[in-house]
Amino acid sequence: MVHGRSTERSAVEALLADARSGTSGVLVVRGEPGIGKTTLLDHAAAAATAEKVPVVRGTGVEFEAEFPYAGLSLLLRPALGHTGALPEPQRRALDAALGLAVGEAPEPMFVGLAVLSLLSEYAGDGPLLCVVDDAQWLDRVSSEALVFAARR
Repeated sequence: MVHGRSTERSAVEALLADARSGTSGVLVVRGEPGIGKTTLLDHAAAAATAEKVPVVRGTGVEFEAEFPYAGLSLLLRPALGHTGALPEPQRRALDAALGLAVGEAPEPMFVGLAVLSLLSEYAGDGPLLCVVDDAQWLDRVSSEALVFAARR
């Protein structure tokens, strides 16, 4: 339960309302450690889940910031059952990025497209909430793939 923080809760509720109406958006929560950012993200995820909105969630980890695609591997885990619906080049790129198949370093454009396609497949015809806590610790290529997908 989030007490106070009416402005922040309103921003979360507006984001979810927009998503239900078909408008995508991004909400960045910033602040000093310990002020309740994770609690607010928990609130957003719980509100989405209560409304039957699928949620994918990941956390940047400082000690994993040098491992390419570490952030995506956690975030996309719930959606991985939908990779069969991806176009072959995207599926191969994502499989290589996440260590699900042996291959050369994937083309970042194909990984970004795969993230977008996979999240779209996972969401179906409805909205999806993607929650990333401690995004400052995401590895660079995971962050770039998520920004690519979010802009579309």
